[in-house]
Amino acid sequence: MTRKYQLKRRAERQEETRQRIVEATVALHESVGGAGATISAIAERAGVERLTVYRHFPDERSLVTACTQHFWTQNPPPDPTAWQANVHPETRLRTGLTAIYAYHRRTERMSLRTAHDVLDYPVLREALAPQLAYWSGVCEVLAAGWASGGAEHHMRAAVGHAIAFMTWHSLVREQGLDDTQAIELMVGMLRCIECAAHDAT
Repeated sequence: MTRKYQLKRRAERQEETRQRIVEATVALHESVGGAGATISAIAERAGVERLTVYRHFPDERSLVTACTQHFWTQNPPPDPTAWQANVHPETRLRTGLTAIYAYHRRTERMSLRTAHDVLDYPVLREALAPQLAYWSGVCEVLAAGWASGGAEHHMRAAVGHAIAFMTWHSLVREQGLDDTQAIELMVGMLRCIECAAHDAT
């Protein structure tokens, strides 16, 4: 009984240490970016030795993947299935963008760091594959029902642009719009593309 208890406590301590390392890495990526999230900095923030970090995460891929999954779990994105009840595509888009822009605002610091780091870290691009698939699915949901007649590709591209974090950041942080104004601008853009498509047919 004592042996089993000791093994259980050891496993629990190992999991606690692993979690501290993951949380330390996420915090560093959010505050100083990937370049500043060195193994030494991670170990110091987590209160462990460098070898302990390597013991739990022998390579960069395993560490980045664990951190990406942790942040995604702690900051779940909006559920696009909730918007499908809106039959009208414009209403659906407005509802979706309201939730998406609130999410972008909430996760702004990490998203900014990620947008910068992803250019230099191929491993991060790999780890972000599930998130990219999620946003692709969101785009499909919000683009459904808009213009037809050969303009579907343009409409999907416009929706993809509208939901992107950097679009929100540009409109709100750089151009000074609030979320509602940014949403209406994007809805208006889609409406104009749809009208142009109808006029061309």
